[in-house]
Amino acid sequence: MSNLLCLLLIFLLVIACSNLVLCHSVVESLPGFEGPLPFELETGYVGVDEAEDVQLFYYFVKSESNPKEDPLVLWLTGGPGCSGFSAFIYELGPLNFEVKQNDGSLPTLVLNPNSWSKVASIIYVDLPVGTGFSYGTTSLASKSTDLQSCDHAYEFLRKWLIDHLEFLSNPIYVGGDSYSGLTVPIIVQLISNGNEAGIKPLINLKGYLLGNPLTNLDDDNYRIPFAHGMGLISDELYESLPRSCQGEYSNINPSNARCLQDYQAYSQCIDGLYKDQILEPYCGFDSPKPQELFSERRFVNEKYIKLLVHQLSPCDFSRINAYKLSHLWLNNDRVREALHIRKGSIQEWIRCNYGLPYTKSILDSFQYHVNLSTKGYRSLMYSGDHDIGVPFLGTQAWIRALNYSIVDDWRSCSPVTFCD
Repeated sequence: MSNLLCLLLIFLLVIACSNLVLCHSVVESLPGFEGPLPFELETGYVGVDEAEDVQLFYYFVKSESNPKEDPLVLWLTGGPGCSGFSAFIYELGPLNFEVKQNDGSLPTLVLNPNSWSKVASIIYVDLPVGTGFSYGTTSLASKSTDLQSCDHAYEFLRKWLIDHLEFLSNPIYVGGDSYSGLTVPIIVQLISNGNEAGIKPLINLKGYLLGNPLTNLDDDNYRIPFAHGMGLISDELYESLPRSCQGEYSNINPSNARCLQDYQAYSQCIDGLYKDQILEPYCGFDSPKPQELFSERRFVNEKYIKLLVHQLSPCDFSRINAYKLSHLWLNNDRVREALHIRKGSIQEWIRCNYGLPYTKSILDSFQYHVNLSTKGYRSLMYSGDHDIGVPFLGTQAWIRALNYSIVDDWRSCSPVTFCD
């Protein structure tokens, strides 16, 4: 009788997961990590769009503190096209790769003592479609825009909460970094609008948080003063650039020879630096771009990935080298089986897929910040001070433009603690 019951349960599970609208599984252990996972991990797919032809993959980590009351965070990594796994393994999540010279074997996983899951439950989503393990079931569904991506995120959250009703009363936040600075405020606005319209389920939205967020094209113009402040360019070049380019560096007039000359000199000064962390050298592709590395070849083969890991260089212990470990790990069959990845859905996993058929349609998210703050939602903007891609000077500028009163003075913070 027990055998029949087991077979029935397996049959029901297969039927449930053959329905592409929503399917999830508990992950109790992972290749590369010794023993059972000491936290609760779930992976799955949520079908969105009118015909559920967009299948969004996610990693969900339940809070290790008080999951019944702790915040629930929907996290979207920037790019666009960077997998939620990047935040899970390199930034906020409960696991890190052990960074060491690798012999081509499966990378080792270790616990992250600073994981955000100590105090919050987090859903890391591969968004937009085509990112990480998310995929479209048709060629049309594989294409998307900024606004479609925002709609998909809102629909994802609603469907996920319907399937996880125990989290409906938790305070909910939306978070992201870099390019997500353009889309997260819109997603939060969509959630707010849906609540006001009475769309079920009502989401207990409390606010949002963004790291080094791209907000508008003016952010590009702060790279020059950032470079000067960090001692990367000379006083003379810093004084010449605003005159020759009229302070506009994001869209340089090709007929302005002096501006082009000055900007080229600036580019040469920062050449060789890793733009997201200028204290590190540029060590090649942080996420292999097959279309650039192999011309018409679409996917990076296993031989090349192993070559990247094997080859000795001064960059062996840089974050770029650590990024390459994710390619080795997630393109392993045992890992994919443990994560319950649908066979045949994604051939080669890429940390940041910059070759997506994706249309950038949002140029400025500032007004959304204004609207959301007016409605009383909480927001946290934080910036790394060595990122020249989205420099903190640009973030400070648009925050000042909100024209809010300053209620606390600027002060330094410990590298391992937040300022209260």
